[in-house]
Amino acid sequence: MKLIVGLGNPGKKYQGTRHNLGFLVIDRLAQRNHFVIAKKFRDSLIGEWFHSDETIVLAKPQTFMNRSGEAVKELLAEYRGTANDVVVVYDDLDLLFGRIRIRPQGSAGGHRGILSIQEHLAGAPFCRVRVGIGRPPEGIDAANYVLEPFSAAELDALGEIIDRAAASVECLVTDGVERAMGRFNRAP
Repeated sequence: MKLIVGLGNPGKKYQGTRHNLGFLVIDRLAQRNHFVIAKKFRDSLIGEWFHSDETIVLAKPQTFMNRSGEAVKELLAEYRGTANDVVVVYDDLDLLFGRIRIRPQGSAGGHRGILSIQEHLAGAPFCRVRVGIGRPPEGIDAANYVLEPFSAAELDALGEIIDRAAASVECLVTDGVERAMGRFNRAP
């Protein structure tokens, strides 16, 4: 099995914000593969996608960003998976807007959702798909920036970025992390 987790915050207040980019990618994966993310399992909304003989669970934790690890741990226990089965999709301030960076492991880089997952998986490595949102303009706090809606200019490009991020996850699942990194870790 694979557990693909998109990070975000639940509720209408956070829809369309930069910090919910992981949720948007999960929704696009579900759309591209003709199913919905509607089943409630403990602290997550999930959907299942089947590739060959493998179950792919797509999840949107409903715990709020800084408690994402709780939901990931619950899902791994339910599906009898390990950290090696996890792929986390999330927004990244340190990447230019629209850049994708796939890594088989790494640090949290200050991202509280990733920190929570690392803590709940006892530091075991897991795969990440980072999607760049860029740094905030001068004078705007990063914590506020990630909770703001995308700008009009960003919205114009967002659909294509979400499509590329979804395609990168599909490539990772079907062809492996090395192939996905070679294909998607370069500038578009």
